Amino acid sequence: MRFLFSVPAWRRLACAAVSALLLQACVSFPDAPQATAPPELAGNAVRSMDGARLGLQRWPAEHPKAIILALHGMNDYSGAFALAGPWWAEHAQITTYALDQRGFGRSPDFGRWAGGDTLVADLRAALAAVHGAHPGLPVFVVGHSMGAAVVMAAQADAPLAVDGLVLAAPGVWGGRALPFPYRLTLNMAASLAPGKTLTGERAKRQATDNIDILRTMYRDPLVIKQTRLDAVLGVARIMGRAYGDADKVEGDILFLIGEKDEIIPRKAMEKAARRLSGETEVRRYEDGWHLLFRDKQAETVWRDVAAWIDARSTVIETPRVSLADRPAAFQSASAILQTAR
Repeated sequence: MRFLFSVPAWRRLACAAVSALLLQACVSFPDAPQATAPPELAGNAVRSMDGARLGLQRWPAEHPKAIILALHGMNDYSGAFALAGPWWAEHAQITTYALDQRGFGRSPDFGRWAGGDTLVADLRAALAAVHGAHPGLPVFVVGHSMGAAVVMAAQADAPLAVDGLVLAAPGVWGGRALPFPYRLTLNMAASLAPGKTLTGERAKRQATDNIDILRTMYRDPLVIKQTRLDAVLGVARIMGRAYGDADKVEGDILFLIGEKDEIIPRKAMEKAARRLSGETEVRRYEDGWHLLFRDKQAETVWRDVAAWIDARSTVIETPRVSLADRPAAFQSASAILQTAR
């Protein structure tokens, strides 16, 4: 009797089957929480749709022409915009709100991955709160690295209530963009030891040429230094989601790439940029690293973002979301959240 497959071939098939199972390993993250209250700004926090208070920093312009809601990258927090925010307020009359995403900074569950759906829902809630506080002003969302991945995932699900997207060094190194052995190893490790932490020191990669900023971040207790394995898996999944759904991302988009980025491969960013469905403007910075808003040449990036926003900013005479309409607007936002799940 002759067998169709040799023993080595059977082994390869078995390994492939096991690998497929492991890639859908038992690591899971919470669904987005149920909406229970209208989102609103509350001092140095945003009250999200489930009542959770998310950390917030703001840099108000004296006579704002536009509003930015800014999302930081992995293990960072709203302090990522502590240089850009004041500059935009003073030189471009743009008010910036920078959010501590859930699991980061001063927001709940510090150091734990909240789940991609939760981060997307928090983004929508924060936007609703910002619109409620600034009816009639154009609103833009700026995402850096992981924050840009969250923005892309949200926009692919259902259009965000914004006038444009700024994607800076977007985290799109996940899903199909990651080598299969890396995905397999990460899923296995996160399944077996989700709470084990990594520091990233062995990676030998530099995030910026601004050494003073690196030292400041190292001393800042709100910057996560040791990352849980399940959080590494979580960010890889949201980045994979952003990369995989890039062709569904529409709207006015400014896409920023640092030529010296050692964190997110340029090829992955370039492929994602080409697949976007919106009116996309790609800008490259020869001396730009991953922390584009804090590199030594950061002011060039601040100016470019401000000019791009200024060209798209018009004050709307009829407020988009008046105070009287906020309950109805919240119901609409809640419906979108439910649909996106």
